[in-house]
Amino acid sequence: MDNVITIEAFGDNYFYLFVYDQTSAVAVDCGDCRGILKVLKSRNLRLDAVLITHHHYDHAAGSKKLKKKTGCKIISPDQKRIAQTDQLVADGDILDFGTEKIRVIATPGHTASSVCYYVAPSGANTGGMLFTGDTLFIGGCGRIFECGAKTMWQSLSSLADLPDNTQVYPGHDYTQENYQFALTIDPETEPPKMPSTMAYEKRSNIFLRSDDPEIKKALKMPGVGPDEIFGTLRSKKDRF
Repeated sequence: MDNVITIEAFGDNYFYLFVYDQTSAVAVDCGDCRGILKVLKSRNLRLDAVLITHHHYDHAAGSKKLKKKTGCKIISPDQKRIAQTDQLVADGDILDFGTEKIRVIATPGHTASSVCYYVAPSGANTGGMLFTGDTLFIGGCGRIFECGAKTMWQSLSSLADLPDNTQVYPGHDYTQENYQFALTIDPETEPPKMPSTMAYEKRSNIFLRSDDPEIKKALKMPGVGPDEIFGTLRSKKDRF
């Protein structure tokens, strides 16, 4: 969408600026603040907050410097592991920026305290937007570090319950690799597209298809629950 600016860093990371009026913005994740600061200056934008999805270095390390440079608040789900957090958020919290409302969705799995940020539809933003950090990628999902496969599957399922026209904004570009992996399980996998929507991810993302009989058949695991199917897929992807 026109009010989302994508900022690339570290080769495959994505940070975002969500411009919610003509002069104000919030950032989503900040492993390195240089690109964000450059865009803020070139667009003459005021940064009100940076929303951190999880504590990993490539998503949070630049937030402290960004705060110092802009005076923005650091909003995060993990006060202990994300330095200088001003506002701690949890599942279901609503953040108000102008007329925009951003809902916090807890998505433990990649880390125990991971969250995603869902911008509800309003005005020109008719489809809603989901900033997924390392939980959901285009055609893929994050590695499981601090929780089990069942927990990660539940987190992904909660995202899949969002409206089909929700725009998906991931924290990394792993799209080509994810697609290559999916083809080893289902040669009929739909190719990825950018930007993606939740409807498209539910059709094409091999991990969100963990309850699909065709995927169970391909894995020779008929009758197995989706959380176990998901765990098998994630283990295979880890070795891919």
